[in-house]
Amino acid sequence: MNSIFVTGTDTEVGKTVASTALLQALTARGLSTLAMKPVAAGCEWQTAAGSNGEAQAPRWCNEDALALNAAASQMLPYDLLNPYALQAAIAPHIAAREEQREIELDRLLTSLQRIQQYRADYVVIEGAGGWQLPLNDQGLRMPSFVQASGAGVVLVVGLQLGCLNHALLSAAAIVADGCTLRGWIGVNNQPQRMARQAENIDYLRQHLAAPCLGILPYVDNWQQHNLGQYLTVDALLPEPA
Repeated sequence: MNSIFVTGTDTEVGKTVASTALLQALTARGLSTLAMKPVAAGCEWQTAAGSNGEAQAPRWCNEDALALNAAASQMLPYDLLNPYALQAAIAPHIAAREEQREIELDRLLTSLQRIQQYRADYVVIEGAGGWQLPLNDQGLRMPSFVQASGAGVVLVVGLQLGCLNHALLSAAAIVADGCTLRGWIGVNNQPQRMARQAENIDYLRQHLAAPCLGILPYVDNWQQHNLGQYLTVDALLPEPA
């Protein structure tokens, strides 16, 4: 199973929108998909659908994780989809501490290994926050999970003032951490387009050492749209034998 990890230049730049679009684009190519949200901070007590579509017992659920699960061609039980569902919408290591919990790398990797036992071509894994997100007070950060998972990385760039610096710093950090940047996606994450957007995108195309997979428009109720049509995922597919 191929693994793709989706990170962003910051929080609230459109990682879930881009991850959903990736799932849609891969499915449109006839590939089966699964989703994972390893860590989510900001949850509500509600009922989630399981892998068979039937309702599970009420639990803390994250809206982004549920959106990813719905966009995949196969749904997962919530505990696999989102191993760490933290109540407060704050930095995950702080939210976990307040719940007297600790995010552990072994549990994240075990959940991913269980997901990989399902029959699917791709799993799209959405991170939280930005690339160097702290996960606990012992020094664990998200790159450790990505390194151990072997997933290729897709960087989501929120198209707003400052995105050039944020994108270049994020891309450099991904490579410095020994991970592979497979592509990037620009997201219009605000109703008003940034000034000189085309020039900013051209600069990123020239200076990021990975292909642009597409530029996503800003749309209301994005869950109801097929944003996968704006992406080209050829760079994520295995090379023909």
